Amino acid sequence: MGRMDDLKGGKAQATGAIAFPGTDAHEGPWALYNELIEGIPEGIAVRDYCLGTHWSYVEADSGMGIAWTASGGAKRQYKGDLRGRELREMAQLAKSWCFEEATLGIAALNAWYAQRDKLDSLGARYDEPVDLPDGTRRKMDAFELHADQMNGKKVVMVGHFPHPERLVDYGADLTVLERNCRDELDTPDPACEYIIPGADLVFYTGVTFINKTAPRLLALAANARTVMVGPSVIMAPRLFDRGVDMLAGSVVADPDKTRFAVQNGAGQFFGEALSMLYLEK
Repeated sequence: MGRMDDLKGGKAQATGAIAFPGTDAHEGPWALYNELIEGIPEGIAVRDYCLGTHWSYVEADSGMGIAWTASGGAKRQYKGDLRGRELREMAQLAKSWCFEEATLGIAALNAWYAQRDKLDSLGARYDEPVDLPDGTRRKMDAFELHADQMNGKKVVMVGHFPHPERLVDYGADLTVLERNCRDELDTPDPACEYIIPGADLVFYTGVTFINKTAPRLLALAANARTVMVGPSVIMAPRLFDRGVDMLAGSVVADPDKTRFAVQNGAGQFFGEALSMLYLEK
């Protein structure tokens, strides 16, 4: 499939290269995005993609990557068909202030970085089942892996992950930073400037890459153990140079089930379509 430059319905700029003027710096907050984008080799074509209701995927010659579908921000600019574009170019969308476009950009990055062959060679470990006191089983996740490090510690969860109260059960002095506060554990996310610098352990949702808060949040956690969690996490080891201690993300285990789950907003996503794994610094 060749390059497709006719992007119907976009602005004039959309018919040319995907670009966001003023974002090419190799210092400051854009440096992180540019380093990740430049890590993708040239010559890898995008074959398919879908901006789904809950999750999105980008499929390229290198494999499939996914991301949580974020909404809001600026108006969407690149509305035409991006199939056939260079994966490296599509990853430029990660820098868009339209969060739907940025979702596709992060999925494009994971179409290169979140591939099992690359991560296995770096010592990736996959989530294992753990027996719970009530007799049920669930996958061992990044929170369980740090349970013995939480007692009496200041722990920050950026994003309201499922069942945050279990961290309190582990003895954590927990703060959940959330844009849309849901319960008594939640604090509005602008409090990050006040709370994260004093934390011992910080868990970040991968969506912070989409909404552009990741560079600042990582800087605030310079003195904490930092774990990035969730399928949207960019599984790039170069993030360890940015202060990340663990990447707890995913790889696509079954592309067909992933397509179905994304396109239909249904189907078993975790455990079948995706495999959760972690990589330590």
